[in-house]
Amino acid sequence: MPGTLAIEQFEGNREIAYRNLILATGARERFLPFPGWTLPNVMGAGGLQALAKSGFDIAGKLVVVAGSGPLLLAVAKYMRDHGARVRLIAEQAPQSALLRFGMGLAGHPGKLLQAIQLWAGLLGTPYLTDCWPLAAMGTEKLESVMLRRASKTWSEPCDYLACGFGLVPNLELAALLGCSMSATGVAVDEYQRTSVEGIYSAGEATGIGGLELSLVEGEIAGFAAAGSVREAQSRFAARASRRRFADALERAFALRDELKHVAQDDTLVCRCEDVSLGRVRACSGWREAKLQTRCGMGPCQGRVCGGAVEFLLGWKSESVRPPVFPARIGSLARE
Repeated sequence: MPGTLAIEQFEGNREIAYRNLILATGARERFLPFPGWTLPNVMGAGGLQALAKSGFDIAGKLVVVAGSGPLLLAVAKYMRDHGARVRLIAEQAPQSALLRFGMGLAGHPGKLLQAIQLWAGLLGTPYLTDCWPLAAMGTEKLESVMLRRASKTWSEPCDYLACGFGLVPNLELAALLGCSMSATGVAVDEYQRTSVEGIYSAGEATGIGGLELSLVEGEIAGFAAAGSVREAQSRFAARASRRRFADALERAFALRDELKHVAQDDTLVCRCEDVSLGRVRACSGWREAKLQTRCGMGPCQGRVCGGAVEFLLGWKSESVRPPVFPARIGSLARE
């Protein structure tokens, strides 16, 4: 079934006719709110890394990296390599889960080598498991972070707090096109076909799985969309192997229930519209929360608070409205 893709570019707009469309919309960081998280210099882990890559001088700054997942290690290493003084890495996952995951790396030699190289670059940086932020503290900007590990709490001085609690798939385009969803993302069959004829999906949008899984899913979707069924089938075994690794990763870094109780009723959950968790919690679901509080209706369109509310309250966004990203009026009018 042919369709038309409207594209906005700096030099103008254009339309591309297609018979098959592959959605590879990726994912974004999940940021969980806690008291003080809106202070200047409290940032997403990937966000601080991107800022440093764009030229921001991080050298000499005290940095605490906190949250969950391998991204924390990569960010901490990047910060260290560029002169930052990384105080510690606070990983919320329990040590027992990470030990099981580490032993399983023997079946994935490439991943094991990556892990060894990453750890070698972080020698001397404390890596605390069972540890998570309780609050960010400061007057006009971040000065320290309150951390908890088991029954112990303490204040760790820092200039920057880089937080990341996993990833959230970007599902807006697929939802607008009417694609069915699964518990993990866009629902697809073995050829990465969605429920809508002519539309495929690959990568993090179908479920968080990492770069290698995303690449092989993209190959399967590409070959299937081009009619090369045998070529697509030849990648099934690689996809299954990489999916097993992704599943093990998800189990190891699953977010603990204690994180649901860090934010207080007066903690902002939607910083765009200044909506507290208590106001959102008083509603029966996303629709009522939007109507009563405007949560998720600000400039980010729920991209920050949506993932947090889903984890804290179990609500999934019930609807998506175009445009998915800000667009020029001329683009919407297809001029």
